[in-house]
Amino acid sequence: MRGVNAEPRPAAPSPHPVQAAPAPGGPARRLWIPAAALAAVGGAFAYVAAVDPNEPGHYPVCPLWRFTGLYCPGCGGLRSAHAFAHGDLATAFQDNALAVAAFLALAALWTVWVVRTVRGRPMRLELPSVARWALGASVLVFTVVRNLPFGAWLHP
Repeated sequence: MRGVNAEPRPAAPSPHPVQAAPAPGGPARRLWIPAAALAAVGGAFAYVAAVDPNEPGHYPVCPLWRFTGLYCPGCGGLRSAHAFAHGDLATAFQDNALAVAAFLALAALWTVWVVRTVRGRPMRLELPSVARWALGASVLVFTVVRNLPFGAWLHP
């Protein structure tokens, strides 16, 4: 017999996985967050497209480059975004190849987000730890190689 102060037993796990309920509201109502994200990123790209980072004085200089002469993984990112916004993919890739890959990956991720939102499914980004380590290692290798003499082709 269980006493009054006895702890309750945990419920047995369900044999069927629980699926998330669709988000409330219609697709138009659910799309306001992805639309706001697109507007913010679009506004930032429009600003960088209008204000050329190749002209000195418009943007601050990378502090790592200024104080050490080393290129960080983001060095050349604004110039890359400027060229990308103007459709010059070769120059964008030359300014920062990692940034171009990130622009394309984020566009694909945003598209998946919109499709899942329209279908009423939540957007979850769950990368396995191997993928997170591989992504971090790729950024580290990119950073190191672009600062070595044979990686001069990766300089912004």
